[in-house]
Amino acid sequence: MSDITTETSDDLELEVPIDTEGPVAYTSETNPSPEQRAETGRVAVINPAGAVGRRKEAVARVRLVPGSGNWTVNGKPLDVYFPNKVHQQLVNEPFVVAGLEGSYDVIARINGGGITGQAGALQLGVARCLNAADEEANRPGLKKAGLLTRDARIKERKKAGLKKARKAPQYSKR
Repeated sequence: MSDITTETSDDLELEVPIDTEGPVAYTSETNPSPEQRAETGRVAVINPAGAVGRRKEAVARVRLVPGSGNWTVNGKPLDVYFPNKVHQQLVNEPFVVAGLEGSYDVIARINGGGITGQAGALQLGVARCLNAADEEANRPGLKKAGLLTRDARIKERKKAGLKKARKAPQYSKR
C-alpha cells in the first residue's frame, strides 16, 4: 500500500491511501477471447441447438449438432449453395466471433428471398443457435458484434394510386 501526500494552498496535508496491488475486480471487455477463456478455464459448452433466422423475405431453420464443421444447406454443401466467398464468410462469422470454428455441424433449410437475404437469415439463425447452446459463454461476444439483432429492413408495400411504393405517375400539366 502506498501513501500519497497532497499539499493545498492552506499548507494542509492530506494522506490518501491507494491500493495498487492485487487484481482488478472489473474489466471493460465484454467478450473474452479464446486465449482468455483458456486462462480462466471457462470454455463454451458444445450442445446441440436449433433456431430460426430471418432476413428480408428469407427464412432459415438451423440446427447445430456437435461435429467437425460440416455445412449442409438445403441438402448441399455450403460452397455449392453459396458460391460467393463473401456469403460464406458472412454465415461463418458467428463461429469466428465465438471462437468455435469446426466445433459444430450445421444443418439448415432455407426458403424465400434472394441469395443475400438467405445468407443473412442463415447468419442470424447460426448466431441464435450458438446463443441457445451456451448463453453464458457465447452471448456477450455475439451481442457486441451485432449478430443477435434481426435486420428489420424489408421491402415497402405498394400504395394505391402509385406505380410502386413511392414512385408516382408522371405529372402532366395539360
